[in-house]
Formats: sequence, C-alpha cells, structure tokens
Amino acid sequence: MTVGLLAASALAAVPAAASGAASGTGLAAASVAAHGGGSPSAVCSRTDALFCEDFESLPVGGAASLDWGIDTRHGTLQVERAGRAGKVLHVHTEGNGMAFLKVVDFSAPGNSFYGRLRLKVDDFPTAPDWAHFTLVEATGSGSPEVVRPLGGQFAPTVGPDATFWGVGADGGPTGDWTNWRESAPTVEDRWQCVEFQWSGPENRVSVWFDGVEQPDLEVSTTNHGGADTDFVLPTADTIKVGWQLYQGGPTPDHFDVLMDDIAFDTDRLGCAR
Repeated sequence: MTVGLLAASALAAVPAAASGAASGTGLAAASVAAHGGGSPSAVCSRTDALFCEDFESLPVGGAASLDWGIDTRHGTLQVERAGRAGKVLHVHTEGNGMAFLKVVDFSAPGNSFYGRLRLKVDDFPTAPDWAHFTLVEATGSGSPEVVRPLGGQFAPTVGPDATFWGVGADGGPTGDWTNWRESAPTVEDRWQCVEFQWSGPENRVSVWFDGVEQPDLEVSTTNHGGADTDFVLPTADTIKVGWQLYQGGPTPDHFDVLMDDIAFDTDRLGCAR
C-alpha cells in the first residue's frame, strides 16, 4: 500500500457554501435534529434527486431493493429501526471484509454531482499501522481510477487512536493513496451528515461535514496524495456506499456503521433535508 501524504497538514477547516446552495450555517443543528429528535420522515419522498434511499419504504431485515444492488465479502447489510432516526442501513463487516450498497447505471449530467449521506460509525481501526478504509467509492469510464470520496486512515505517528478522514484512490496512474488530514479527525458513535462534490470537468472532489466545508480534504488534478502525475476522475457510472477495510487482522476485529438518507443530485442537497 502506498501511504499518501504522511506529513499531514494541521490547517483548520472553515465554513463555506457551495455555489447555488444554502450556507453551512445551521445545517449541523438540522442534521442532529434529523437523527436526535422528532419523528422519522421519508426524505426521498421530498426530492427528485438522481438517486435517493432513506430505507423508510423497505422492510426490516436483509437489505434488498430494485433500485440498487449489494456487494459483500465477510459482511452484511440489514435494514433496522433506530429510534427517532426511523429505518437505517446497518453495515456490518468482519476483519477486513466489505459490505456495500451498490448503485449501478448511474449518470450525472456533465459528470458533475453532489453526494450526501448520514452515518454513525461505532469504531475506527487502531491496528494495523496505516490501516485505511472506504465508505464511498465511485468508478466509471474514461479513467481507471477507483475514487474514494469518503474514506480515511489510521495514522500511528499522530497517536494510538488517531484516525482521520481523507479522499483517496487506487487502480489508476496515481496509485494507492488516502489524502488524510489532521484537521479532519473521525468521530465515533455520533451521527454526522457528510457531503461531497464530484466535479468531472475540474477533476475535483470536495467534502463537507455537518454543513462545514473541509478545504484540506479537497483533491484535484495536481493536488492529491498519489504519484506525481495527473489525477483524472472517471465518468462515474457505479457508486458504492458502505464500509471496507483493506488490511487483515485489524483492531477491532469487526466494524458496524449505520447509514441513512443517501442521495446524489446535480445540486447540493445539504443536511437540512
């Protein structure tokens, strides 16, 4: 594995709003409200997004839908009730297994779109050294890069429990890398709203947490964590959402993630809906 940018930056994240979308102000509170109080609502009934899944119309039990497929190895996907959050997707893996909801035949005009999902991760890996993980992965035509708009890595040089979010890639000329940053520490056992922007024309991926932009995590043609060559986004046609760890014998020996309100659209969806 190639470990990307081991000398991570410590720049602080600043709030910003995507063009044509509401600012991040107040969105963090809205995200907490969506899964910490009130009653569950069918988010997808109120949007005409390119893809949306809030799990409210699915039966409790093994996850299945005509709108998406499943890609698992030593892992499972279950639809469960989660109190005021309503129905959610429970992603469970053993060891370095994987379990993904898989959206195929995806198409975004101009190869540009925004993604949004809510998630709660029980535990992140603290062994082996440099263990890295993926929660969102996109592939397509025109470039062999396997792009990971949402992932992260355990950085033992920072601390014994130091895991950080980062955009990553593999399979292309830039190699295997995770562009993690100390300014984006992971948070266990708490609901977060995560957004990303995929801009094909600019070869750029940007990330927001609870409505706050994370400029340190942005990657682009020449600003990334891989080999000294251009990073080129494929024309996305397949998106996987779930969990995968790549190293064997991890600590802990299993992983559990709750996910909800997964959506992709041409406009930024934000965390308030």
